[in-house]
Amino acid sequence: MKKIIIAIDGYSSCGKSTMAKDLAKTIGYVYVDTGAMYRAVTLYALQNGMFKEDKVSGQSLINEPELKNAIHQGKIRITFKVNQTTGAPDTYLNGQLVESEIRQMEVSSRVSPIAALPFVRELLTEQQKAMGREKGIVMDGRDIGTAVFPEAELKIFVTASAKVRAQRRYDELLGKAKTREEAEVLNFDDILKNVEERDYIDTHRETAPLRQAEDALVLDNSNLTKEEQKEWLIKRYEESAR
Repeated sequence: MKKIIIAIDGYSSCGKSTMAKDLAKTIGYVYVDTGAMYRAVTLYALQNGMFKEDKVSGQSLINEPELKNAIHQGKIRITFKVNQTTGAPDTYLNGQLVESEIRQMEVSSRVSPIAALPFVRELLTEQQKAMGREKGIVMDGRDIGTAVFPEAELKIFVTASAKVRAQRRYDELLGKAKTREEAEVLNFDDILKNVEERDYIDTHRETAPLRQAEDALVLDNSNLTKEEQKEWLIKRYEESAR
């Protein structure tokens, strides 16, 4: 079968990264987690004090000029290395392993505004396009099938209800909690609110908003098991690669 580009887009907490990693591993393709790249930029901004709380709205505001300057000076370097235990790629920010840090709520609650910034998307889209030149790649995100690889042979748009996605996120964070205190601070309603806010920002941003490509196949995995989902994905891949 020929090598193709597989673009997987969809809403947050749909399990896109998990399914994309598993699919890539099964068919022997390279996997790129674009969401992790935006999360890494967000983490850098947090680590360097680029967010401030607006006293009126209570929202976190990003110092855009400072972040833009850091990007132009090449201060944000994102790489991936395969984890020898899991077989999946881990995210590194300027040489430091940050796979766990970028999945925390502090990053999740701020990543959508960062991803909406045109200069951030321009930088990362350029890097993503370069990664797919040789094909044989699975990439997931928000605009892979519409902005990064509109020529992709297989485009999949993943969706699920907000409550289902919030529950998955809650369970994931609960499983990662190292202490009882970390587990007790988790609140389902806060996570659901974050999921809904991210949906709104992702679909309403001016630059490359989240939308279904006209030729994308829709996968609603609200009630699918991982096995059923994998079977569906493999079938779609085989049909496209023949």
